[in-house]
Parts: sequence; structure tokens; C-alpha cells
Amino acid sequence: MTALTSNSAGQSVPAGHRLSEADYQTNFSDIHTPLDARSAVVEADRCYYCYGAPCQTACPTDIDVPSFIRMISEKNEVGAAGKILSENIMGGTCARACPVETLCEDACVRNTEDDRPIQIGLLQRFATDRASELGTKFFTRKAATGYSVAVVGAGPAGLSCAHRLATLGHDVVIYEAQKKSGGLNEYGLAAYKMAGDYAQREVENILSIGGISIKHGTKVGKDVSFAELQTNHDAVFMGVGLGTSKDIQLDGEDASGVLNAVDYIHQLRQAKDLGQLPVGQDVVVIGGGMTAIDIAIQIKRLGAANVTMAYRRGKEHMNASIEEQEFALNEGVHIAHWAKPVSLQIEQGTITGVEFKKANVEGNETYITPTDMLFKAIGQSLTPINMGTTEFVKTSGKYDVDNELRTSQLGIWAGGDCVSGSDDLAVSAVQDGKLAALSIHKTLTQSQA
Repeated sequence: MTALTSNSAGQSVPAGHRLSEADYQTNFSDIHTPLDARSAVVEADRCYYCYGAPCQTACPTDIDVPSFIRMISEKNEVGAAGKILSENIMGGTCARACPVETLCEDACVRNTEDDRPIQIGLLQRFATDRASELGTKFFTRKAATGYSVAVVGAGPAGLSCAHRLATLGHDVVIYEAQKKSGGLNEYGLAAYKMAGDYAQREVENILSIGGISIKHGTKVGKDVSFAELQTNHDAVFMGVGLGTSKDIQLDGEDASGVLNAVDYIHQLRQAKDLGQLPVGQDVVVIGGGMTAIDIAIQIKRLGAANVTMAYRRGKEHMNASIEEQEFALNEGVHIAHWAKPVSLQIEQGTITGVEFKKANVEGNETYITPTDMLFKAIGQSLTPINMGTTEFVKTSGKYDVDNELRTSQLGIWAGGDCVSGSDDLAVSAVQDGKLAALSIHKTLTQSQA
């Protein structure tokens, strides 16, 4: 029987299977081999530099992809970085974690049966990393406007909004509940995608523009009221993301060994010693999106013997891309499709198995998959915030906004995962923050005139 230890909630969970320190470093090192200068130029030279390029249309942040690739081919990587960051201030993270296989690279005209798409993600990383290494600064603040904007949340949407506002001369105060900035980039992305301290270095670069202060460990609605934000600032941007993991609605979810994938990834990203993390022998992950893929691969790399990812529909319906699914399979993760969980097997307060129904066949045929560790990864919902008398129109539990990211409340904007219709991608959150900042600036300066 697997040894147990206690987690931060006081539950008994499987004790960590200790690998060597060298194994941990290998398993959680950068999965992408960066391009060197020569290979970057060779790859850039493959680009057709299309007019009306479909890759640019597919980019949520409107990066001029052909232009920055041409600059790399001309060995002007710093200029390329400037082109990228002018539209996407978090272009370095997006180069590492953006699902380019379903966005720009999927749209590339060279993406055919007889060819392969330009490696846009790696080229973007090459340019932004090079500019970072050189310490190049691309932005300066305009003259102070005298306006102050509150940003709730220091994730991709909030940081993007704050940076654009700061460049336009506004003062920004970010209210962040966590101890560090970065949001998903710091706490939620797989460690092998965001190796080292890159997320924090990117935050430092964003803050270097000046005019932005961050109040960490500050929960709006608890440590500071929403009314105070409205009183002390001229506008408010909500970039709170999603913080509450959804339950699978089965008895026994509070049993030992049943965990939220997002919470575990948070602990993994902040762990000083990976060997102290709880790791099961037989692990089941419920879900079919990127979080499910990330936790399945990472728990496998932490030492789990058997990892099964169970999804209630078919392969083609999964939110995780085909490339990510294949990556998981190559890592030794078993993916069970048409597997609908119907009950949890609990013995003495501890998870021992999951009963599944075959969702693609008639009848009530079921089977049990043994497990000593179960991860819930079926999505997240908006964490309620005490907003006093302020109320937003919501759809499906998220804030409704118009095409300028304005909520139903005058002077309040929102963007990122917390708004209705979001695709839960960091790159889209960055775009929301940028567009909201432009709308806020227009509103404030028009009122001044």
C-alpha cells in the first residue's frame, strides 16, 4: 500500500516517490530547445512574408508576424523583439506557452502535407530572449496625465493593461491576492514550459516602465473594498482570471487523495524541493483540456508509475490540441476516451478507484480504474468577490463586456478569463488587457478635454 503524508489542508495523500535531484532537473527542464542565431536565420528564410498573412490574422494579439520574421532573417533580432512586444508585452511567455499549433503555425501557408509550418513560436522566443539578454528597453512613459487606474489581478490581462496604461502616462496600482505577480504564468503553466524564473523576469521588465505599483497579498473585497477602488482611482480594470476549480459532482470528493489539478500545479511551481510533493502510484486525471494534460505529464515526470487521463467524449472533442495529446502519450500517459466518471471508490476515507461508464455505448456497462490519487481538471469558475453594492451583468458566471471590454458599470472594465466568451488563453488575456487600456485612456482623456 502506498505511504501517505499530509497536505496543507490536513488530508492524507500519497507520499512523494523520491527521484534523484538530477532526474527532477532533467524532467522539469525546458522542453523546447531554443534556436541559435544561425538556425533562427535559416528558419526565418523559409518564410514567404505573405501579404495579408494568415498567421498574423490568427494571432490574438495582432503581432505582425511576417515583419518580425523578416527582421530575424536580416539579423535584426532586437528590432524583431520590438515589433513583437509593441503588440504583446508578454511575447516571451507566449512564445513558450501559446498553443501555436492551433493558432499562427496552424494558419501558416507552408503547413501542408508536403511541408511544415514556420516555427513561429521558436522564432518569437529567439527574438524576445535576445532582447532580454541585451537589456534592451523599448518603451518610455508619456507625460503624466494625473489619472490613476486600479487593476485587480497581476496576471497576463492585468499586467498587459497596466503596462499599456503606464506608457500612456497614467499611474497604475495593481491589487494582487498572491505573493507574486504573473498569475497563470507564475502559478498555473507547466514547469517544463516556464522553466527557471522566466515569469518573474518578464514581470520585472514590464514594471521597468515606471508608474506601476503592486500591492501583493491584497484581496479586493476583503483587504480593500471595491468602493475604495472606485473612490481612490479614476477607473478600474478587472483581470482576476478564474480561481475556483469545478467539482465532478460525485460523492467522496473530499476524500484523501482527491485533489484539484490547478492547486497542485501551483504547489509544484513554487516548490523548493520537488521530492516533497505527494505523488501517487496509480493516478487518474479527470478532464480533457490543457490543465489535464499538464498535470498528467507532470505527475508522470514526478515519478507516478501509471497515469490515466479520462475524458467523457472522443479525441476530437478534447480542448487540448492533438499535438498536446500526442505529447502526453509519448510521456507514457494513457488517455481513456468516452470515460464518464459515475462514482468514486472510497475505503477508510481514501480514494482507491474510480468507476467509469462507457459514454459511447448503450446500456450501463461500467469498469473501475484503481487509483490512489485523483486529479480534478474539468475547468474553473470565477471566484466570488465581495463588491458591495456594485453589480455586473454576468453570463455563465463571468463578466459581460462590450467590444471595448467595458462592463455594465460605468468606469469599470474587465478582461481575460473572467469575461464571458473568453478562450482561457494567456495570449487572449494579454490582448484584452491591451484593448481595455486603450479604451480606458480614451475615456479618461476625452473627459479631460
